[in-house]
Amino acid sequence: MIPFPLILSSPSGGGKTTIARMLLGRRADVGYSISCTTRAPRNGERDGADYYFLDRGDFLARRERGDFAESAEVHGNLYGTLKSEVERIFATGRHVVMDIDIQGARQFVAAYPESVLVFLLPPSAETLLSRLTARNTESPDAVLRRLTGARDELAAVGSYQYVVVNDDLERAFMQVASIVEAETVRHRRVPLLEHRVRQLLDGLDREITRYARAT
Repeated sequence: MIPFPLILSSPSGGGKTTIARMLLGRRADVGYSISCTTRAPRNGERDGADYYFLDRGDFLARRERGDFAESAEVHGNLYGTLKSEVERIFATGRHVVMDIDIQGARQFVAAYPESVLVFLLPPSAETLLSRLTARNTESPDAVLRRLTGARDELAAVGSYQYVVVNDDLERAFMQVASIVEAETVRHRRVPLLEHRVRQLLDGLDREITRYARAT
């Protein structure tokens, strides 16, 4: 298997983190890339498991050193994916699953053009608002910023290879899992085809030489 990065993006509350965790829990061929962020941990989040929580100075120093494959500022907080995280998972032969915003996705694809991009859509604006307020972790101003940001994020849907409507979590997960299956076959197919063509060319060279000598 040739591993590839799987990028899940959505507006806040669109379900990208939940589906990334479901993939990690149900598939042995994926590894989750833990992002860095300068935002405060939410209830139940653990450093080194959900995110690497950094202060702004540490984050900026790492970015200056070139440690990040991508980084972006979203809703006043910095987020980034460490190159070392990506390489750690690739070294195990697994796909790298990431839940990152559209800014980060653009940067990451520039470095890893083989990336597979999936955008998760909420079924409605009302559902998105309900999910954001149900967290009880955001101030009204923060919720408003995220809703406003969702407009910009939705404008980028056309740059994604796949779009999944997350109106039913299990169904959305199965659709994303099917995408992983299809892309695994596609990424495997190219090198196998190249190998088969090389074999045929070598065989033709031998047959041409043999035939020429016999005649």
